[in-house]
Amino acid sequence: MASTLKLSAHISKAGPLQKLFLKTGQPLAAVQRNFSFKVNGRNSDAKSSTGSQISRDYPVVDHKYDAVVVGAGGAGLRAAFGLANEGFKTACITKLFPTRSHTVAAQGGINAALGHMEEDHWTYHFYDTVKGSDWLGDQDAIHYMCEEAPKAVIELENYGMPFSRLENGKIYQRAFGGQSTKFGKGGQAHRCCCVADRTGHSLLHTLYGRSLAYDTKYFIEYFAMDLIMEDGECRGVIALNLEDGTIHRFHSKNTILATGGYGRAYFSCTSAHTCTGDGTAMVARAGLQNEDMEFVQFHPTGIYGAGCLITEGSRGEGGYLINSEGERYMERYAPTAKDLASRDVVSRSSTIEIREGRGVGPEKDHVYLQLSHLPAEVLKTRLPGISETAMIFAGVDVTRDPIPVLPTVHYNMGGVPTNYKGQAIVYNDGKDQVVPGLFACC
Repeated sequence: MASTLKLSAHISKAGPLQKLFLKTGQPLAAVQRNFSFKVNGRNSDAKSSTGSQISRDYPVVDHKYDAVVVGAGGAGLRAAFGLANEGFKTACITKLFPTRSHTVAAQGGINAALGHMEEDHWTYHFYDTVKGSDWLGDQDAIHYMCEEAPKAVIELENYGMPFSRLENGKIYQRAFGGQSTKFGKGGQAHRCCCVADRTGHSLLHTLYGRSLAYDTKYFIEYFAMDLIMEDGECRGVIALNLEDGTIHRFHSKNTILATGGYGRAYFSCTSAHTCTGDGTAMVARAGLQNEDMEFVQFHPTGIYGAGCLITEGSRGEGGYLINSEGERYMERYAPTAKDLASRDVVSRSSTIEIREGRGVGPEKDHVYLQLSHLPAEVLKTRLPGISETAMIFAGVDVTRDPIPVLPTVHYNMGGVPTNYKGQAIVYNDGKDQVVPGLFACC
């Protein structure tokens, strides 16, 4: 109090801030303001529990919400502010600052049957996706995704996402692997909506900016450790505050896992070091089922020796793969789609080339991606990130030399089983059963 009196004596004319300071009698930094969001995890409804349930000497901070989202990538952010918009008291727990989530690294784009480049329909997209999964995909989920994709892209456009454009102002769509029109009979489809080759970066920043308009509480750098399960129902999560080591118990009737893949289970992959499958592990520890964990997608073009992704969009813009003989070998393996066959086909073809001795380099253990024939303007406007990544991680000037690439672990289809609505399910007595209170998009 003495320091307050001493400081106030030096205030000649009391402005708004000084009046606030004199009124509270405490440093201005300690004065709380009511923003529409909070990032430090401390809010008025949290109370410290010192009961003996966990430890008398290790307090547990309790929180109560209608819904808790674990993860703040593209899926997590959209789920969080979507729930808040519907009136749910929502918390979003993330071990990274939202714009550091791995969605930021996505390059190629988002497939949606908008039909801006040629006649297209969501049923063609549906066919391609079912076929691309070798008829192993969940067709209810694929149906829902393909039908809703155009609406989702338009929603992102309305949020302000700066998609690459055609001269007529419509969203530009590039060719992408495994995409066709007229149920495989109409040739290559141009269906992939993109922001040059930095689509994920733009998507994540757009969604994060949008999310700040909603009353969602963000718990940043909180590491979710376990699900709270009672009588077969999910009642929330336990999280660790990475800043001070405190344990936080989030009670919720609805828990949404949006924690991403587990690419870092492999030595070389295109994923960041944060992609460790935390949600998948939480579900396993809770005694629930994971499925199809072996369904791991290899991307055909990770930079040799580094694993960094070279987007499929580079082949969509006209790039192609060659072996040690300079041959465009995909013409042998997929005469119609060639370098834009589905990723498993291209990865398998590259591996066969290497195993049969037609690889490049001193060890003949990789192949080349050729982009130097593309116009400099295309490389500059459509693939600027690729040109930079190739120079940094491979020392290659793409306007002159090919990029050394190798099939690299990229995507994990396996994880928490759900129905098409995102409700987590378990398989008991020959039928699917919904796990009450648990949803997943990972």
